[in-house]
Amino acid sequence: MFIPKLFEIIKKSPQELKGKNLVNDIISGVIVAIVALPLSIALAISSGVGPEIGLITAIVAGFIISFLGGSRVQIGGPTAAFVVIICGIIEQYGIDGLIIATIMAGIFLVAFGILKLGDVIKFIPFPITVGFTTGIAVTLFSTQLNDFLGMDIEGISSEFIPKWIAYIQNIDKINIAAAAIGIASIVISVVWGKINKKIPGSLIALVTTTLALYILRKNGMATSVHTIGSKFTDLKAYIPVPHLPDLSGVDIMALIQPAFTIAILAGIESLLSAVVADGMTGDKHNSNQELIAQGIANIGSALFGGLPATGAIARTAANIRNGGRTPIAGMVHAVTLLIIMLVALPLAKLIPMPTLAGILIVVSWNMCEFKEFAEIARTTKSDLAILILTFVLTVVFDLVVAIEVGMVLAMFLFMKKMSESFNINTVSKLQENDTYKYINNEILVYELAGPMFFGASTRFVDTMKKMNVKSDVLILRMTNVPIIDGTLLDSLKFVIDYAKNHHILVLYAELQPQPREVLKNFGCEKRMGKERFFDTMDEAYAVAKEIVTISKENRKKRKKNEKAS
Repeated sequence: MFIPKLFEIIKKSPQELKGKNLVNDIISGVIVAIVALPLSIALAISSGVGPEIGLITAIVAGFIISFLGGSRVQIGGPTAAFVVIICGIIEQYGIDGLIIATIMAGIFLVAFGILKLGDVIKFIPFPITVGFTTGIAVTLFSTQLNDFLGMDIEGISSEFIPKWIAYIQNIDKINIAAAAIGIASIVISVVWGKINKKIPGSLIALVTTTLALYILRKNGMATSVHTIGSKFTDLKAYIPVPHLPDLSGVDIMALIQPAFTIAILAGIESLLSAVVADGMTGDKHNSNQELIAQGIANIGSALFGGLPATGAIARTAANIRNGGRTPIAGMVHAVTLLIIMLVALPLAKLIPMPTLAGILIVVSWNMCEFKEFAEIARTTKSDLAILILTFVLTVVFDLVVAIEVGMVLAMFLFMKKMSESFNINTVSKLQENDTYKYINNEILVYELAGPMFFGASTRFVDTMKKMNVKSDVLILRMTNVPIIDGTLLDSLKFVIDYAKNHHILVLYAELQPQPREVLKNFGCEKRMGKERFFDTMDEAYAVAKEIVTISKENRKKRKKNEKAS
């Protein structure tokens, strides 16, 4: 069950790793590395760490995700979804706290995979996914304005509302040259993306604006615009030796919640990316193997001092569009980034900070799922409520609160819908002729439809209390009851006792497998007798009619005896 996709290909179809296929994977891997380069640097800086940390993450985690993953074409690395979470963890627990939380998240992800929870994670409601994804995009956009506009505000809050208050209070500090470079990077990224799909617009924007700022500075202009070199003087163009962080002074228990958040977000994003990839390639990924790979990748990234990582939808899609069809492409992408880091990282000092901010603003815009927002708004009020609540909580508070509250609300609304879908109908007649002539008087028939779970318990009991207590037999027809749970079993016991107290015999007809098995395990067949359960309504009615006939005869005898006495 837990076989990496690469090993599966080697075993079943090794020819896919040779010849033209191999060439296509190598070319795609190189192109995706070029796509990942500016994003990895920008995401690292936005997360509050050095640019080389983003590259280390993409190299280490990206290689492991492709090598051990359950998808053919998944490209892993740092993503925008983690920026806000990482900033919060670093602010509260420091770099060592982030590394420990990432290792813990990796362990959680491996456990999710081993426990085969891959399919369970996919059950997170779509409105919650859209809500927190768009919320993250809005929050990411907010984090970029300081560098994008060159405001150079020190000690700016990581929280959304105080951040915007600071922007408004310091609006007079906008650096026109920085803002112009930032706007240029957005325009180039967007326009180039419409001209050429092969070479990423973000790379063209990075090169163009870096050259422009270099020329301007040579002529004594735009000297106040910050670059990576002015912000990070100690760039390290090498992969550090893996090491464990200093655990002294770190509250491990306090890191469980942020670690779990990283794990959940990594699981959701990677599996969403894998599903998108399946749709583009026609392949089917292994969810649980993918989670295990994501976990190992996060542990590996953290040991090298990297950031949390997951499957990146945009980079995975770029891999597919450029011909990547096996994990080799993702591994080549990681190796290419390593070569670039070792050879060209010192040149990164020239990159303007507004350029990186502009690139991430484009990423933020692409993350915003406005179309899905509009579609959900046209569906149901409950889905819209979940969407808006998750979005607002993500922006104002954090992702943990948003997912927790969103899931609780979604579950309550789901239970409400399910309880409303459960119906109890009194059957007045089953055929036009008089085959069922005793129904309504001596025989009651209640047709149950929908899942019988705790949400429907009160309605079931209240309805059954209104039954005609002068009847002799009650038939519960359960053709359309797919499941029954413990609470309804207890309610059913109450109904049986209620009927017994009024001298009404209860019969069961047309049970589906799950309800019948549950009733059997509950001891209903043993206590009431197998003869009370029938495969068809006709069989149940025939027995009920016999009981009615016997009851009538017994009543006549009692009346004769009473007259005689």
